[in-house]
Amino acid sequence: MRHVALVTCRPGPEVVADPDLPVLLAALRDAGARAEAVVWDDPDADWAAFDLAVIRSTWDYSWRAAEFLAWAARAGRLTRLANPADVIRWNADKRYLGDLAAAGIPTVPTRYVAPGEPYGPAELPADHEYVVKPTSGAGARFAARYTPDEHATALRQLERMHAEGFTAMIQPYVRSIDATGERALQFFGGRLLHAIRKGPVLAPGTPYDARKTAHPGVRAWQPTDAELAVADRALTAVPDAPDLLYARVDLVDGEDGQPCVMELELVEPHLFLDLHPASVGRVAEAVLAY
Repeated sequence: MRHVALVTCRPGPEVVADPDLPVLLAALRDAGARAEAVVWDDPDADWAAFDLAVIRSTWDYSWRAAEFLAWAARAGRLTRLANPADVIRWNADKRYLGDLAAAGIPTVPTRYVAPGEPYGPAELPADHEYVVKPTSGAGARFAARYTPDEHATALRQLERMHAEGFTAMIQPYVRSIDATGERALQFFGGRLLHAIRKGPVLAPGTPYDARKTAHPGVRAWQPTDAELAVADRALTAVPDAPDLLYARVDLVDGEDGQPCVMELELVEPHLFLDLHPASVGRVAEAVLAY
């Protein structure tokens, strides 16, 4: 009997419950596995006792990134970790978008400003809306949308982020999101699992430190051939061609109307199994085959 940990986090005011967790635990147990949910920072967890640890909903990791990456490296030495620790380290910092862009993958243009680097109004866009957010973030935490008239507020956000040790990323606000939303293509076991579409997350004037709805207006989506092609290129560009158990590729339409990568989520993607109940068995099958 295979012993599988589905890795999650402790509940808290900034952490939503994972609706997929009980469903996947039941599916794995029905398939004959010994499956249990384990909190990633539980000091009593015996990771060596598991045949496989699948990172599922460690949704507090982005504000504890160094601690989480140290855990992933340690757990990866004690059991098989999915996704692998090297992948987690690369993907936990959104500067990976620069790697994808360098590989020729269409991505949202991004500039990075690390703590200690100079910043001021000259570093902010003067002729279009833009977004400021941390390179280590989830659920739109510490993300905000600005117009050129709001530079003073954006600079205060940069100051706050740098004081807390975050590197900032500055991107043009992708206007197509207001019309066509974001599409998230889910892959499991190397195959397309399903896709969803959601509406815009960042409303004008919402403070960067306000809690946002991470997946507004979410619904099932049938990806286009163009979306599938960009997603496949993005996954192929992951360094060292790792054996990925799961992946989510978030796409938006660029200025040319073609899909481009907003985010490549290889750490702890929400699976939206409530919209795709037929995918539950496929996920369990892929976990047990990994």
